[in-house]
Amino acid sequence: MAKSTFLSSSIARKVAMALSGLFLITFLALHFFINLTSVFSEDFFNEASHFMGYNPLIQFVMQPILIAGVVFHFVMGIVLELKNRNARPVGYAKYDGAANASWASRNMIISGLVVLAFLGLHMYDFWLHEIVYKYVDVNTVDTARYYEELVHKFESPVRTGLYCIAFILLSLHLWHGFNSSFQSVGFNNKFSKSLHKLGYAFAIIVPFGFIFIALFHHFNQ
Repeated sequence: MAKSTFLSSSIARKVAMALSGLFLITFLALHFFINLTSVFSEDFFNEASHFMGYNPLIQFVMQPILIAGVVFHFVMGIVLELKNRNARPVGYAKYDGAANASWASRNMIISGLVVLAFLGLHMYDFWLHEIVYKYVDVNTVDTARYYEELVHKFESPVRTGLYCIAFILLSLHLWHGFNSSFQSVGFNNKFSKSLHKLGYAFAIIVPFGFIFIALFHHFNQ
C-alpha cells in the first residue's frame, strides 16, 4: 500500500510538472511573437506592448498566474530531481548516464536554474522597470516608449551575450522538456510522432528566434 501511494504521488508530481511546463510554453510563444514584431514594425510592437502592459485582465489576472506557474514549475523540478537522486540505487562503480540519456535530459536541473537566473535578469530589465514607471514614478503614459526601451537593453554586448547563452540553454531545456511533458500526461496516440516533431521545432525556432531578435537590435544600434 505504501509503495502504491508513493507511486501515485510520484506520477501526480510528474503530471503537475508537465502541465505547468506546457502552460509556460504558451506564454513563451506569445512573448516570442510580440518581441518578433519589433524587428518588422516599431509601431505594432509599441501597440502590442502597451496593450499587454495596461490591459487589466493581463496585468491583474494572467500575470500573477504566470508568476505562480514559473515558481511552481521550478520548485517542482527541484523536488523531482532530489527525489530521483534519493531513489537511485547506490553501489555502482561507474555510472555512464550518457549511454542511456541525452545531455539535455540528464541536466534539466542545470539548464532550468540558468533559465531561472535569466528570468531574474529579464524581470529586472523589463518587468521591474515597468512597475516603477507605472506605480512608483507615476509617469504620463507614453505609448511609443517600448521599442526604444527594448533597443536600449541590447546596446551592451555583455548583456546581449548573456541573453544568447540563456536562450541556448532554454533550447536544450525545451528539447527534452516539451516531449517528456506529453509522455508524463499519457499522451500516446497516432498524433504523438507529429507532436514530437513539433516539440523539437519549437525548441529550436523560439529560443534561436529570441537570439536573432537580441542580435538584430544589438547590431542595428
